[in-house]
Amino acid sequence: MAKITGVKCIRTRHDGSWTIVKVTTDQDGLYGIGSATDIFNPEAVVQVVEQLFAPLLIGRDPSRIEDIWQTLHQSGYWRHGSITQTAIGGIDMALWDIKGKEAGLPVYQLLGGACRAAVPCYGHADGRDQSELEEAVHRYKEEGYTVIRCQLGSYGGGGFLKDNVANLPESHWSTGATFSEPTYLNAIPEMFEKLRVKFGGDIQFTHDVHEHLTPIGAVQLAKRLEPYSLFFLEDVLPPEQIGWYRHLRQQTTTPQAVGELFANPHEWTDLIVERLIDFIRVRVSKAGGISACRKIAALGENFGVRTAWQEGGENDPVNQAAAVHLDRAVWNFGIQEINHFKDAECEAFPGHVARKGGYLYLSEKPGLGVDIDEEKAALLVDEKWNRASYHYPYPTDRKADGTLVRP
Repeated sequence: MAKITGVKCIRTRHDGSWTIVKVTTDQDGLYGIGSATDIFNPEAVVQVVEQLFAPLLIGRDPSRIEDIWQTLHQSGYWRHGSITQTAIGGIDMALWDIKGKEAGLPVYQLLGGACRAAVPCYGHADGRDQSELEEAVHRYKEEGYTVIRCQLGSYGGGGFLKDNVANLPESHWSTGATFSEPTYLNAIPEMFEKLRVKFGGDIQFTHDVHEHLTPIGAVQLAKRLEPYSLFFLEDVLPPEQIGWYRHLRQQTTTPQAVGELFANPHEWTDLIVERLIDFIRVRVSKAGGISACRKIAALGENFGVRTAWQEGGENDPVNQAAAVHLDRAVWNFGIQEINHFKDAECEAFPGHVARKGGYLYLSEKPGLGVDIDEEKAALLVDEKWNRASYHYPYPTDRKADGTLVRP
């Protein structure tokens, strides 16, 4: 039986924001990699992996994935924090990668085999105005996508007012634009009305609110979007207000996707069991890896809730591969968010997931099927990068009076 001999983190991408966990064994050439990327707190994740988890793993049998997951889950006593869950997720993926390589099979085969020939994904269309957005939708349609996310610029786009238009108080805190919920509630239904007129009903649309609304505003938006038959409306409420999903379900048939900010696997239970949501939107690494997400998906299957694992532009090729392995094997799959990587980034991760048209394809190599070329990964990092001075807090939006807008 193989034994774990080392656990380390590899920081890469131009700004060092990707964190890849590598677990080595005493078997020649047998190792696994996983994603522990957290763009806002990368060094915190590294310390958990290398200071807390690595000593617990050295000498252990990497095939005991479930027992290791449970051990790491309570090793810091306080459980379910996003940093700890991300660290666990990275190690968990690496262990599944090792198990697949030992078996000579892709991970999805170990999870029960394929439920579909390929994995449908959705594109991200946006524009500074309606015309630019429609051009982007057209491009994605021509590329073969049948589901497209539509945004007017950045999150909250359509709801921002420039300072010369907004009713700002004296000594205001604005830095150029503020978020107006009434403006947003009018702009987004108008956006989808124009999209339906132009593209008809064959394309399916999604939209990401990114938790910018008050609870009652979320209900109003979901109701107003009903005529446009969205594939789903994403994160219309923040985690602090998930109780409002009961009101949403009573008031509207617009499908709901939620979970991008979830890290605790148990946050899903009531939402799924009460059938208050339609799509699970957690990032695989943030929920604790493949082991945790297959359990969340199994719960969802019993209650008619589908998966739509979250990616995001800052995510890495390893997490994407883990998500697509789950997508192949999970029956109640819904859709997969896509990432776009530069050529040099793809070269540093041979075997990365490939996209053709509106579908994603795995390499079919054993394990996760994706590897890391450490020399090329090191070359991705900017020469002036300094891990000690890394600082990238999540940007914040404000209302005209200065109140912070979540998330």
